[in-house]
Amino acid sequence: MYNVGPRFGKKFSFLSNMNSNPRAQKTFSALCLLVCLSASTLPGQGQQAIQGRAGSAPRVFLIDGTRLLTVRTAIRRSDKELESAWSKLQRDAQKALVIAPISIVNKSVAPPSGDKHDYMSQAPYFWPNPKTPNGLPYIRRDGERNPEINKITDHKSIDDIENAAETLALAYYFTDDEKYASKAVELLRAFFLDPATRMNPNLQYAQFIPGVNTGRGIGLIETRGLTRVVDAIGLLEDSKALTSDDKRGLKDWFGKFLHWMLDSKNGREESAAKNNHGTYYDVQIVSFALFVGQNGLAKETLEQAKQKRIATQIEPDGRQPLELARTKAWSYSNGNLDGLMQLATLGQYVGVDLWTFQTKDGRGIRKALDFLVPIAVGEKKWAYEEIGGGVKPETLFPLMRRAAAIYRDKSYQAVIAKIPAEESSDRSRLIHAEIGAAKRAQR
Repeated sequence: MYNVGPRFGKKFSFLSNMNSNPRAQKTFSALCLLVCLSASTLPGQGQQAIQGRAGSAPRVFLIDGTRLLTVRTAIRRSDKELESAWSKLQRDAQKALVIAPISIVNKSVAPPSGDKHDYMSQAPYFWPNPKTPNGLPYIRRDGERNPEINKITDHKSIDDIENAAETLALAYYFTDDEKYASKAVELLRAFFLDPATRMNPNLQYAQFIPGVNTGRGIGLIETRGLTRVVDAIGLLEDSKALTSDDKRGLKDWFGKFLHWMLDSKNGREESAAKNNHGTYYDVQIVSFALFVGQNGLAKETLEQAKQKRIATQIEPDGRQPLELARTKAWSYSNGNLDGLMQLATLGQYVGVDLWTFQTKDGRGIRKALDFLVPIAVGEKKWAYEEIGGGVKPETLFPLMRRAAAIYRDKSYQAVIAKIPAEESSDRSRLIHAEIGAAKRAQR
């Protein structure tokens, strides 16, 4: 997701003589300047540079194409440092090769439209009303998931296509083995393109509340993982399996879904949400807009996010009040911050800097992270509610590593040294460049 630049570990023999050699000093300074200009911290810039030179960095938005290009070369050299993560991805890809096509039409119930091609899900935090004979209308118990929601399988189907598409697309990109691309395309066709099995591009009936409504704007958060599908399609771009018709069809589907998000009642409601729902609405709008070539819409959404999301959601001391009001305040604070960081990553592709944006009174992404870090490293206790097992510090670690790679100051590097390194088999080692920066800080 982030280009942290090349790694320098060896000293050059002429360095010892530089102090006595002005010409060598000038040469070295010029070389340093060239390296700095070439190795941008921002992944969008780094990726564009490689595309210009070699044309082989994939067109992805939330994972780092530059990192993928580097890892592909390393894997083909049998790099020991990546061996565990690569082996795990291969095992996952082998499992994905044998799964059946995924489709939401396989659910046992139909939405109010009568069309099983329409996505449908039940609100997870709503339970039968104990005060009424039929349990209606359902009542809210925040943070407590009602297992009844699993009777409708569309949310699982969408999770499955996101996971399988990403896994197979990565395996293809790293190996050029068309078997992975062929399976990925087979699954994408079934879910998005085949008239018999495709999902209609809307969430009209997502997260309905029994006895209250047939769907809500809040349900749009259930497709936030489709941004991974967008990146998977980018990884498959050069495969033989993905035809021109496939590419047109997928762009058409995401274009229609984008239009529905912008113009529907549910979409407008989610756009107006002032908490994490609004954040992930924007993440989807920007990702899908970039995918279908509406860069102007993407840039406009990101510019508006400065005030509409960051300034509205974050207090000057870094608190996120609407997330802290939840029964899982730690989890929701982490989740919304993750979404804001995703927006910042997307911003790098259209020249909108959200990483360093700050209001006059200090509201910003960095301040929100700084509020959470002392809890993650054990320096402070969490003062808010967190049902379901209490605070899990490790959920913030990936965001801390990401920030250390972006902001690159001593305070973040010192904090990174206090947390465990990621697991050797973690997929992040393959797709997120910030892992390398975090490792260097931990040495």
